[in-house]
Amino acid sequence: METLTAIFSAINGVVWGPLMLILLLGVGLYLQIGLKLMPIRKLGTGFKLMWQGRDAKPAPGEAKKAGDEGEISPFNALMTALSATIGTGNIAGVATAIALGGPGAVFWMWITALVGMATKFSEAVLAVRFRETDSTGYHVGGPMFYIKNGLGRKWLWLGGAFAFFGAVAAFGIGNTVQSNSVADALDSTFGIPPWMTGVVIMVLAGAVILGGIKRIAKVAGKLVPIMGIAYVVAGLLVLIVNAGQIGEAFGLIFYYAFNPVAAAGGFAGAAVMAAIRFGVARGIFSNEAGLGSAPIAHAAAKTRNPVRQGLIAMLGTFIDTIIVCTITALVILTSTVWIDGEQGASLTALSFDAALPGWGNQIVSLALAVFAFTTILGWSFYGEKCFQFLFGTRSIMLYRVLFVLAIPLGAMAQLGFIWLMADTFNAMMAIPNLIALALLSPVVFKVTRDYFNGETVLPGEDLDHDKH
Repeated sequence: METLTAIFSAINGVVWGPLMLILLLGVGLYLQIGLKLMPIRKLGTGFKLMWQGRDAKPAPGEAKKAGDEGEISPFNALMTALSATIGTGNIAGVATAIALGGPGAVFWMWITALVGMATKFSEAVLAVRFRETDSTGYHVGGPMFYIKNGLGRKWLWLGGAFAFFGAVAAFGIGNTVQSNSVADALDSTFGIPPWMTGVVIMVLAGAVILGGIKRIAKVAGKLVPIMGIAYVVAGLLVLIVNAGQIGEAFGLIFYYAFNPVAAAGGFAGAAVMAAIRFGVARGIFSNEAGLGSAPIAHAAAKTRNPVRQGLIAMLGTFIDTIIVCTITALVILTSTVWIDGEQGASLTALSFDAALPGWGNQIVSLALAVFAFTTILGWSFYGEKCFQFLFGTRSIMLYRVLFVLAIPLGAMAQLGFIWLMADTFNAMMAIPNLIALALLSPVVFKVTRDYFNGETVLPGEDLDHDKH
C-alpha cells in the first residue's frame, strides 16, 4: 500500500503540477482568443437561452426534425452538469485555496473561470456536434465521442484513455469522497453515525441513479437551483452582517494576487506563486472546465444546435466560480477566521458561524450534504457513459449497481489513498480532452462563426475536414 501511495503521489505531483495548470489555462486562453472573447461578451445571451431552455421545445424559427432530439431539456442538461460541479470544491476547495495561497488565490480562481468559460463552451459545442445515438436510442457524447468522430479512428485510443480515467475517477471524486465528506460533516455537527449517513445516501441516490439520465436530470433540475439559491442567500446574509469588511476583502484579493502575504496568527504566509497555484488548481477542481466531464451531460440535451448548448454550458463555470465560490470566499475573508490556520470545510463553517452564531455551522453542513448528494448523481452519469463507451450498452446497469453500492463504503472508509487516486485520475481525464479541444478548435471556431453569421450548423452536418 505504501508503494502504491508513493507511486500515485508522484504521478499526482506531475498531473496537478505547474505544467498541467499551464496547459489548462493555455488551452482555455487560446480558445477564448480564438472565439474573440465571445463567451464573455455573450454572457447575457447565455442566460436568456438557459431560461428559454427550461422546456425542450425547439427554438423559435427552428422546426423539429426527426432524429434531432436529445433526452433532456437544455436547462436540465446544465443543471445535471452543475449538480456534479457545485460540490465540496465550492465549500472546502475555496477555503483550502485561501488557507494555503492567501486571499490572492481568489483572484486566480476568477481568471481560471473567465478562461474556463471558453473551454466549457467548446466542450459542449463538440459534444453536441459529434454525439451519437446508442442501441437503446439515447444520445451519447462527450470527449470520447468527439475524439472518435472528430479526430477519426487513429485517435480512438485517446478516447478510450479518457473513458477509462473517467469511469475510475467517478468512483472517487464523484462518489466515495462525497459520501465521506457528508458523513464527516453530519457526524461532527449533528452526531449522526457515518454508517447511517452512508446507507441513507445509498438508498436515496440509488432510487435516482437506477432510473437513468431522465430521472437524474429531473431531480437535478429541481434540487440544484433550490440548493444553489439557498446557499447564496445564506452567504449574502453573512455579508450583510459583515458589510463593513467587504471593501477590505476585495482589497486583500487584488493586492495579494500579485504580492506575497506575510504570516499572521496561525496563517503560515504565502508567496505569489502559491496564490496562483492554489487558485488555479482549486478553481479547476471546482468548475471542472477542461476536465471533459460536463460535455457528457450536455450531449443529452434536446437541441439541434451545438452553439446554443455551448452558450448555456459556459454558464456552469460562471455560476460555479464567479457566483458561488466568490460568495464563499467573501464570507471567509470578511470573518478573519482564515488567519487562525483552519482549512477546508471547517474554515467555511467557522466563518459562517462567526456571523450567524449557532446557525452558520448547520447551514454549511446541510449545504455540503445536498451539494455532495447531487455531485454523486451527476458523476454517476459521467462514469456510466465512460463505462458504456468501453464495454457497450449492456454494461450500464452493472456500473449503476456498483456505483450505488460504493456509496456507504466511502462514508465509513479512511479515504487518504482513495482521494489521492481519484484526484490523480481526475486530472488525467483532462489530458486527452485538452488535446482534442486544441485539435478540434477550428471546428468550434467555424461552427460558432456560422451561427453568429446566421448560418445554422446542425449536429451531424459535414464540415470541410480539410480545414482542420
